[in-house]
Parts: sequence; C-alpha cells; structure tokens
Amino acid sequence: MNLAETVNAVFQQKFGYPPLHIARAPGRVNLLGEHVDYNDGFVLPAAIDRATYLAFAPAHTEQTTVWAADFAQGAVFTPQTLAAKTQPDGSPLPDWARYPAGVMWALRQAGLETPALHAVFASNVPRGSGLSSSASVEMAFGVAWQQLGGWQVTPMELAKLGQRAENQYVGVNCGIMDQFASACGVEDRLLWLDCRSLEWETLALPPTVAIVVADTTVRRKLTSGEYNNRRAACEQAVQLLQAELPGIHSLRDVSLTDFNRLAAKLPQETHKRARHVVEEIERTQQAVALLRAGDVNGFGALMNACHLSLRDLYEVSCPELDVMVEIAQSLPGCYGARLTGAGFGGCTVNLVAQEQAPAFAQALMAGYRARTGLQPEIYICKASAGAGLL
Repeated sequence: MNLAETVNAVFQQKFGYPPLHIARAPGRVNLLGEHVDYNDGFVLPAAIDRATYLAFAPAHTEQTTVWAADFAQGAVFTPQTLAAKTQPDGSPLPDWARYPAGVMWALRQAGLETPALHAVFASNVPRGSGLSSSASVEMAFGVAWQQLGGWQVTPMELAKLGQRAENQYVGVNCGIMDQFASACGVEDRLLWLDCRSLEWETLALPPTVAIVVADTTVRRKLTSGEYNNRRAACEQAVQLLQAELPGIHSLRDVSLTDFNRLAAKLPQETHKRARHVVEEIERTQQAVALLRAGDVNGFGALMNACHLSLRDLYEVSCPELDVMVEIAQSLPGCYGARLTGAGFGGCTVNLVAQEQAPAFAQALMAGYRARTGLQPEIYICKASAGAGLL
C-alpha cells in the first residue's frame, strides 16, 4: 500500500467515512545556498519525490481532529485553543500537532477561512533529516484549508504563510526556502530563488545526473540554540560592517572584495560565520551560469567548496556528515557532495552521474557502515512537483 492509500484507509477507520480529498506536499533538498536564505541570499533547492500525504474532509463541528499515522497519535484543536497551544481538554498539543495548528493560526491571522477538518497524514520524508518534513506538513495542510475554505492564494503566498506558522507559532526561526520549495516545486527542475525579492525561476537539471540523498541517521535536536546563534552572528556582522558600509541591510549586500577589506574589524567567530555567507551567496550566483552551460563538474566543485565552508567556517557539520561526504567524493561518478539542510546531522546531497547512481549508492552505504557502524538510508531522488491535491 502506498502512502496515499494508507492515509485513505486510516481516515476511513478513524472517522467512518471516506475523505473528500488527498493532498500531497513534498520535502526538499537544497543543492546550493546553505544558511543564506535568512541573509537575503540565493538558494537552489528542488522538491523531491518524498512527501507528506494528507487525507481530509470537512468536520462539520468546531473541532479540527488530526491523526498522525506515523506516531499513531491524535490531536484536537479549535480556533479558541490555538493561542494557548492546547487541546480543548487543556492538555498541551503534541509537538507534531503544532505544525497543522500553526498553519490554522497563520491563515486566520491573514483573514482566511479555516473550516474545521478531519485529517489523517503520513510522510516518507524522514524527520529531522534536513529534508524539510515540517514544511511539507505545513504545505499539505495549507492546500487542504485552501480547498475547504474556498480561497485561492499563489503557491509563494502559501509558502509565506507556512513560514509565518513555523516562525511565530512553532518558534523555529527558519527562512522561506523550505516552504517555497515544497509549494512551488516543478518536476525535473531545480528552483532558483532570490530570498530578498522572492523572484524565482526554474533551471533544468542535466538528464545525465541524479540527485542522491544520503541520511546519516544521526539526529541533532535543532530547536533554536545553535541555529539562532548563527543567525545572531550574521546580524552582528551586518551591524559592525554598517559603520564602513552604511548602505547594507544584510550580508547579501556585502561584496567579497568589501568583506575581505573589512573582515579584520569583526570578532573571529562572527568573521567566520559571515565569510561563509558572503562566499556562499557568490557560489550560488556562479552556479546558475554553470547549470545553464551544462557544466556539471563546475557545479559539483561549488558543492564541495560549500561543504568545506559549512564544516570549517559555519561549523554546522558533524563527524558522520564529514565521513559521508569524504566517502562520496572518492567514488566514481560523484561530481559533488555536501551536507544539506541546517546541519549537525541529517543528510548529505550528492550530484552523481545517472548511470552510476545505483553503484554509487551501494558503495556509499557500505563505506559509511564500515567507518561508523551506522546503517544509512540512501535515496536516489527525482525533482518533483510542488504541493497540491492528488
């Protein structure tokens, strides 16, 4: 049974009637532009063929009832209980339920109708892996309420509402990229997003390459701490550089030439964090020309450089990620490999020659297991369409 069939069957079990619709919203992998979305930079993600599936129907009561098939746990909320993040009986919402509740909250804040619904969801986006399982849940519920509420917004607007849910309700200070990729994905295309203007375009991935995602299976609990420290360092760098560059609003506005000239004015740690961002924004701009020219080797070299920068300057890697990248880069057919997502565990993304991808995945799995004793999960991914109804 595939996941769409699973949520359909579980919905009928739980609620005694079939769902009205099934929504699907994909996870995403980011090929280049890491930790720059909150610095107004450029990112190059793709929606992937792993997704959250959501069976839903109107509830005809005040209460929204959501069943998370992956946790075998339910939660109930109403517009009145949203602010307290509780269920009607006063018990706190489980962590996973804050995502759908947050979407309802953000939609209501925007003046959009959110009729009560019955819902069952399940996902094959691994949680905590850096593939944006949370954004895929948010976008699936956004699609459901858009359908039942009778309103229409653009996929980018839906992404912004999902980001508001995660920032202001769940309390994770993420940028726009994850929700954008889940909402706006296009089959067989990479997405190139300007995180300041929110203008975006699609870029063809050469048909001779595959995207291989390797999950270290190491999880770091990323709530706020380390992630928010990195954001704060970037903001501090901007404040200090404004003394010499009064026109800048974010690190996006600082050229590499200016940064090199002024870097000595920054405290050492702030300097390292900001250097990663300034150089990564430059790499992401270079990548577009390389992709258009079909230069996969050049693009892969930028991915490799990104990993070193995330490891040594931004310091968001971990031993398992470094081992996974090191093995990948030594294997035939690998153009580039790096950690993807926030870091501290989770996944690497690898750009690999299509015909060598299965052998690459096998060798990477065996090599990683031999070095770490851990059994990784490796997926050969396709760039997929964004969130919508099946």
